[in-house]
Amino acid sequence: MVKFIIRRLVTAAVTIWAISVVSFVIIQLPPGDFLTSYEANLRQMGENVPEEQLEAMRERYGLGEPIVTQYYKWVKAILLHGDFGRSMESGVPVSVLLWDRLPLTVLVGLSSILFVWVVAIPIGVYSATHQYSLMDHVFTFLGFLGLAIPNFLLALVLMWVAWSEFGQSVGGLYSPEYKAAPWSMAKFLDLLSHLWIPMVIVGTSWTAGLIRTMRANMLDELNQPYVETGRAKGLREWRVVWKYPVRVALNPFISTVGYALPQIVGGVVITAVVLNLPTLGPLLVRALLAQDMFMAGAIVMILSVLTVIGTLISDILLAILDPRIRLE
Repeated sequence: MVKFIIRRLVTAAVTIWAISVVSFVIIQLPPGDFLTSYEANLRQMGENVPEEQLEAMRERYGLGEPIVTQYYKWVKAILLHGDFGRSMESGVPVSVLLWDRLPLTVLVGLSSILFVWVVAIPIGVYSATHQYSLMDHVFTFLGFLGLAIPNFLLALVLMWVAWSEFGQSVGGLYSPEYKAAPWSMAKFLDLLSHLWIPMVIVGTSWTAGLIRTMRANMLDELNQPYVETGRAKGLREWRVVWKYPVRVALNPFISTVGYALPQIVGGVVITAVVLNLPTLGPLLVRALLAQDMFMAGAIVMILSVLTVIGTLISDILLAILDPRIRLE
């Protein structure tokens, strides 16, 4: 196990470096740069930008240098000083903007994953052990419905229901009076009262898919000889089902840990915009549209690190839970 972890850590470092190179190059591919977009926007508003100011900004951000030099300076600053640079659009250090949104992004992501597991595992087990029953058909219908409805449409519906039926201020993760307030127990409770909407919306489609996966895996395992042997030995049905087949059928849940959080961050951008969530997704879209390479590159790097670390954790957990898997 130790050799496997060391080998994977070395591979992870190389992978992250390769991703940083590819992402930095892709961000630079569109014609022009940040100053081109900045100048065009100002001219649309009828303002003229002095050429001296543009040259000063170009030199400040190193936009006139070769892309290799820009990449080298960017990576060097990150490795030696933890400095992701300064956002070209807002002028604020990238690390400040990231740390302002990263905790809430992780909170929304982890709560959605918890919601998915709590809902999908019991329903999947029940559907498999009660195959073709009325509730199995009901859960199948709801699962297909969850896969078919776009997240942003479900967000609009839940926002309307929350406002019309419960009178709750929706959109964002805080009520207006708590947005700029310092942290307190009242603000934390207000956050929890808003968190259920993005948690349910983000987790719905993922839950629907994993219910079907859990059901299919359980049906395969329930017909295995070791299950019949357990029943023949007189073990109770709930013990036979939950101790053995469920443990093996959980493999897809564990294997998705590696890309769950990055998928939630990058895959629900429209939903985050609709709900006005202060997460990394909308920030990444805005950075790409403005060609803010320091901000976009930093977010891509964070998502890459999360993916690599999550995949390593998934492999280790799979080896612990499933004795058939050997890492060495």
